Amino acid sequence: MRPPGSNSTGSTGSTGREFNLLWGGQTVSLLGDRITVFVVPALMIFALGASPFEVGVVAMAQYLGIPLLGPIAGVLVDRWDQRLTLVMCDLVRLAAVLAMPVAYWLGVLSTPVLFACVALISGATIFFNVGYLVAVPAAVPQDRLVGAYSRLEGSRTVSEVAGPSVAAGLYHALGVAALLVDAATYLISAVCLRSMRSWGTRTVQHGSVLSRLGLGFKLNWADPVLRRVIVAAVILNSGGPIFVTVLPVLAYQGLGVSVGVFGAVMSVAAVGAVLGALVAPRIAGRLGLGRTMAWALLLHCLAGLGVLAAPALPPALVIGMTIGFYGFFMSCINVCSAPIRQSRMAADNQGVTHAAFRTATWGVIPLAAFLGGLGVTLLTDDLGVLDATRVVMVAGTLLAALSFLPATRIQPLLDEAGRRPEPEPSESTA
Repeated sequence: MRPPGSNSTGSTGSTGREFNLLWGGQTVSLLGDRITVFVVPALMIFALGASPFEVGVVAMAQYLGIPLLGPIAGVLVDRWDQRLTLVMCDLVRLAAVLAMPVAYWLGVLSTPVLFACVALISGATIFFNVGYLVAVPAAVPQDRLVGAYSRLEGSRTVSEVAGPSVAAGLYHALGVAALLVDAATYLISAVCLRSMRSWGTRTVQHGSVLSRLGLGFKLNWADPVLRRVIVAAVILNSGGPIFVTVLPVLAYQGLGVSVGVFGAVMSVAAVGAVLGALVAPRIAGRLGLGRTMAWALLLHCLAGLGVLAAPALPPALVIGMTIGFYGFFMSCINVCSAPIRQSRMAADNQGVTHAAFRTATWGVIPLAAFLGGLGVTLLTDDLGVLDATRVVMVAGTLLAALSFLPATRIQPLLDEAGRRPEPEPSESTA
């Protein structure tokens, strides 16, 4: 069900007021998210003197809600007012972000407190993401989905360009108070969502919660395309988060990069992700969504091996080039994955289908983040922090590269479905 007043024909290039409100709120919120993601590890390492193990534990909390709340989130979002759900999720995240600077000013900030705040943000984000994925196809017509997802991916990557530099500057000027900016962005997002017209229906009331949970997983696994997307994503998320979790430890402790330099380098590197979001629709138009996604998975992972060039080459250059290519291909993956999955989902089961997908594919991320921090801690005594971080990051990258294998069959399956003739109408009469 589309929001009243939305473009239902796709005859023009406009995505309409409803999507623009959604897009605008998320663009601001995503920028704030980058601030928190950047500030929390820096705060732990420089203000709390945290170990790589503690950094990994808090990174794990960022995704902990996925296996714990992911399945039930889809069931509940189908039954709740979807717009109100997103607004409440923004307000919960606002409160959790505010709690971190308040705890610091009261002198009680610690790794357990950060873990609790990040875990609460993670839990609210699970519900938000499920409702958000339902909101996008409700706000734009089917033939504009790739363009809409490209815009959203562009916003994500633009936030990655501006976010680290902004975060580094705010952290240098304000310290922990930089987190107040992220809190403000959640408020802006909530206002934009509240200004939208309601979408979706709460008609999925039949069946127990357990049966709805099972249905979400069955729908994903029964479809040959969705099944391969899930397997590829699980493999990717088993290794990729190891790389991302350990990166600040490599930069700050292994290579001696300052917060300001790291922030500037990450912003410059994120230009690659922006370019990926811009060109991915064109590449997919030539190669096909499935083929583009498969090769992007492989090249995204291989780009991570660039960290081996440091410290032989200047650390800032190595990190910038590595993350630039890393982000470029990640944007291509994201732009292709969402329309592929959306095209295989029934409208009345989107909530549980999205939630089951997120649970299966993101549920491995907490363990991967934890193992990244633990691996560096265990290897540091023998190898030193620099070599320990590089060994762990390369291991995670090579594991993630195996995601290419199941993804190679996605495009042939999509092509086969496109060639399949429509069923002939029955000659019988009612």
